[in-house]
Amino acid sequence: MKIRRILATAVAVAVTTPAALLSVTPAFADSKPAAEAQAKPTIEELEKAAAEAQKAYDDAVAAQKAGYEVLKAALSDEAPLAVAAEAARKKADDAAAAKTAADQAVTDAKAALAALPDTATDAERTEAEKAVTDAETAAAAAATAKADAETKATEADTASDDARVAAARAYSVLQKAVADALAVKTAADEALAKAREEEGGPDCVPADLRATVTGLPSSVVAGTSTTFSLRVKNGTAQTLDAVTTYAYVHTTDTTGLKTTDGYMHLQWSTPASPKWHAVPKDHRIGLGALKAGAQTDVKLRLTADAKAPAGNGVVLSSADYVNKDGSCGGAPGMDTSAFTVKAAGSGTGTTGGTGTGGTTGSTGDTGSSGSSGSSGSTGTSGTQAQGSASDEASTGGGLASTGSSDATVPLGIAGAAAVALGAAAVFVVRRRRAGAEA
Repeated sequence: MKIRRILATAVAVAVTTPAALLSVTPAFADSKPAAEAQAKPTIEELEKAAAEAQKAYDDAVAAQKAGYEVLKAALSDEAPLAVAAEAARKKADDAAAAKTAADQAVTDAKAALAALPDTATDAERTEAEKAVTDAETAAAAAATAKADAETKATEADTASDDARVAAARAYSVLQKAVADALAVKTAADEALAKAREEEGGPDCVPADLRATVTGLPSSVVAGTSTTFSLRVKNGTAQTLDAVTTYAYVHTTDTTGLKTTDGYMHLQWSTPASPKWHAVPKDHRIGLGALKAGAQTDVKLRLTADAKAPAGNGVVLSSADYVNKDGSCGGAPGMDTSAFTVKAAGSGTGTTGGTGTGGTTGSTGDTGSSGSSGSSGSTGTSGTQAQGSASDEASTGGGLASTGSSDATVPLGIAGAAAVALGAAAVFVVRRRRAGAEA
């Protein structure tokens, strides 16, 4: 029957799934004694095992869903076997009623024969006796029909009940198969993750990938918003598959002792995603692929709360990449661009050319690396900033400059911000654990 064929298929999937998974588990099982231990599986082998375990789990889930539909159909009053059982039961009930009527006819015929008067003719008596005989024959046939109908009704009920029980048992097997497949999948995933952690990925390398701030004003007024840009340039000779840039704003009061980051809100926008988005807590902005020698601009909007105190600030930026083959790299340090924060109502500040200062954790002077990100713009070198220390615009110059009292606080801010960012914003070279343990 159709339901049983479906159940047989579903159970076959459920039963064979754990068996198939047994061929996967040796890849990550580590329960054998040392003398019997097999060679340590490779990452590729573990990836294959994890993929097979995932497929087995998906198949088990699909089989469970199919089994549930079969179970639901089998338990329904509209199931074919249930309908057939109901029809057979009705026939049995009708046959029982017919037998009751036939038995009553025999009783009535016998009563009529007994009630014949002594004056009844032979013909009348013969007719009454024939009526009794006919009634008894009909009653016997009704009894046989009732027995046959009852047998068929019982068989139909049994078939319907068997189908329901089989569906329930099959669904139970499917549920266990899903649980078993999930356990194997979890073990395979954990084994792969552990192997990857132990193996480590390829070492990330410093690369000519720069993120340079352009158009940042030398001062920001509390209660206003300022828009500028972050230019990311791929100076390498290859296309980078997944480029991420970092943007972080750090501010303090005029003493440099109190952090005021909470008053600053940074948003980003790109041509591909033109709406303004808040820069996330990890300061990462994904840019996708970037061809060799290409560059792209990210719009940034800095909003200072009206209650932001006067002080100093810095925008730190960097970029890194990860390729599909696992290779990775990025800028070895961070570019820094300083500005002052003015109290609300102080008027607008002036806009610098690139707004890019020095670079923390990397080599190279501002004059070459800081302005390379924007064509036709003029940066303020450390020497210029030192020479115009009294001018507010000097805070937009190089943080690498020394000897200027006006540059000292922003320089301290840059150092503190670099520490605060930690691994989230500074490029970190990963080392293979296996290499360290060798």
